[in-house]
Amino acid sequence: MVSLSIAVSVGAVSIPLETVWGIMMHKIAPGSVAAEWSVGREAIVWDIRLPRAILACLVGAGLATVGASLQAVTRNPLADPHLLGISAGAAFGAILALLHTGLFIGLLTVPLLAFGGSLGATLIVLAVSQFASATSADRLVLAGVAVSFIVMSAANVLIFLGDPRATHTVVFWMLGGLGLAQWDQLAYPAVVLLCCGAYLWLKSGILNVMTVGDETATTLGIPVARFRLTVFVIGALITGVMVAFSGIIGFVGLMIPHIVRLLVGGDYRRLLPICALGGAVFLVWADIIARTIMAPDDMPIGIVTGLIGGVFFVWLLRRRLG
Repeated sequence: MVSLSIAVSVGAVSIPLETVWGIMMHKIAPGSVAAEWSVGREAIVWDIRLPRAILACLVGAGLATVGASLQAVTRNPLADPHLLGISAGAAFGAILALLHTGLFIGLLTVPLLAFGGSLGATLIVLAVSQFASATSADRLVLAGVAVSFIVMSAANVLIFLGDPRATHTVVFWMLGGLGLAQWDQLAYPAVVLLCCGAYLWLKSGILNVMTVGDETATTLGIPVARFRLTVFVIGALITGVMVAFSGIIGFVGLMIPHIVRLLVGGDYRRLLPICALGGAVFLVWADIIARTIMAPDDMPIGIVTGLIGGVFFVWLLRRRLG
């Protein structure tokens, strides 16, 4: 809550924390607080910054939860929706909707096509890994990286063939950004995260067994292949919806689970909820950096997470090799 309050308070126009809380109380319970602020400040807090901060929480929590789950079912500490090509597939679907098909079923068009793209990329990664006999965890990530490059190339073709007047916005969106957050759209990522996150948490015991190995899981009566595919589909759904509203934000699903494991251990009953909280807090602060480092202009948040995540990735490789 402290991070959320600071995120709403800071920016090109700094607003005191007591004013932020006053505006939120006034909106939640009209008349409970005397309105001693300008209409402009109220609009900045309620219509712009608060939806953006809440979206950052949802996206960060979703990506961290997906990353932790994928690392369990693949038994690979480098598994992440970005590295496995799931984010690239979601971006392909979203770009297809934004530049070519139009919103033919309203606001649901972009999330649904993003989910379709992420699910398609996931299935392609699994098919490529089977075709290349890349059954080991490390090779699965390599297959994901290869598919990610291919899918992003296809997405770039869609951008090249699209309306030049709209491509600038799409390119900025691909770098990751939360500036388009609106109250009426927050329900979609919130519902998906709540439902899918609850399912994964209820399956924490199976995720714990999956980290030991397929043979152990099979001897305990767990349908390994079906459960792994289910987790991939759920990961694709969460990632697709989050990418639809935030663009491509990498490395959150890679970093946060490793940091949380150092703090609470590897039991997924504790790991998943704390990963969700850690991902939310991390992305809120990444957005604060993105909004303030070049104020009044917004830096794409994907640049911030990419810089931090790249350094973390190198450290993780060094730690594994060491």
